[in-house]
Amino acid sequence: MRRSVGVMRPHGSGSISIRTTKRDGDVYYAQWWVSSHEKASRRLGPVRQPGSKAGLTRPQAEARLRTLMADVKPKAVPDEGTGIRFPEAGRKYLVYLKRQGRKKSTLTAVESCLRVWAIPHFERTPLARVTYDDIEALILKMEARGLSAKSIANYVGTISALYTYGMKPRVEWVQSNPCDGIDLPAVEESSTIRFLTPEQVDALIRAIPAGPYAELDAVLYRVASQTGLRQGELIALQWQDVDWTVGKVRVRRSYVLSTYTTPKSRRSSRAVPMGFEVQQALAAWQPFDCEDNDLVFADPISASPLRNAAILRRFRRSLAAAELPVSHRFHDLRHTFGTAMASAGVSLRSLQEYMGHRDLATTQIYADYAPGRGESEWVDAAFSRPDPGMLGDVNRDRAATNDRPHDNEGVSFDADAG
Repeated sequence: MRRSVGVMRPHGSGSISIRTTKRDGDVYYAQWWVSSHEKASRRLGPVRQPGSKAGLTRPQAEARLRTLMADVKPKAVPDEGTGIRFPEAGRKYLVYLKRQGRKKSTLTAVESCLRVWAIPHFERTPLARVTYDDIEALILKMEARGLSAKSIANYVGTISALYTYGMKPRVEWVQSNPCDGIDLPAVEESSTIRFLTPEQVDALIRAIPAGPYAELDAVLYRVASQTGLRQGELIALQWQDVDWTVGKVRVRRSYVLSTYTTPKSRRSSRAVPMGFEVQQALAAWQPFDCEDNDLVFADPISASPLRNAAILRRFRRSLAAAELPVSHRFHDLRHTFGTAMASAGVSLRSLQEYMGHRDLATTQIYADYAPGRGESEWVDAAFSRPDPGMLGDVNRDRAATNDRPHDNEGVSFDADAG
């Protein structure tokens, strides 16, 4: 997160902003023009918090900026013959990734990062001439465009991976990675997940508007919410993946960016149990003359794979008709499965297998929905109080005891008595 600091500054005096970083919290950063065509950015230091002696005050940050502006000199314009540049490096890096068998979604993400950010920002600068400060300047530019901290981290990670490839012995484009040690904006962590209750899923299905997709969507929402399959996995599902004998749906592929591919991770190839409602819905939906390799959820008009955007539009119309928040994503039906299974007492290890999570840590987001065995009884025991009726009996016994004379009450003792 980046925010400006102070009032309007005179032209040519640079600018100071505060960025929240993972490592140091709030940090002062500065930007200024070194020349008419060159902009510099520097990390000034941590922000001093109230009551602390560590970090910089605003006047100290201003003083450090003025010192830097006096010390930093313009760079020489890079010679065009000093090494490989991002356009050529990007092309070769994409060829390498494709030979490594990377998925189309990965290749598309890398190509987009290079085309939208790296190539326009660094222009003709050779890879070997890009510095830590240049990467900082790119991050500030991304922040100014309103990119989220997560998106910035992904883009910088892509550029860093290209440099790591460029340092390989057989490549040797560069000797170092300017992204090493870079301060990335802090990603706001949230453990909140959104899902629909089983009753809301029922209401959603009842509210599906009439039309050629109504029957398909009813089965799609039921299967999605009770198997936890990802949207691409549902689109790619074939009838041969529905194992009626053992009552399971087998996930073997996904449909991403108009291409059939393997599931998201190695663990994503899995078998998910089918409950009665899913079996009933699929049995009623299955055509009597279907082939094993036919799509379960083929478009009823074109018979082609469903389109993500169209699925979302119909999903939101159904949400609105059911008077449910239209901000729900289709992916929230996957969370419906995760939370419902956890609350039913399914172990997190089993749930990890059903959902195809690579790491158990990902499945932990559902841990709060798991029932606590005996935990309520522990709380009751810790905060238990005597029964009010029993307290009344105890108080009456105490009162009766106080009314009776004690053994020495009204008796005088003679010191000389034997």
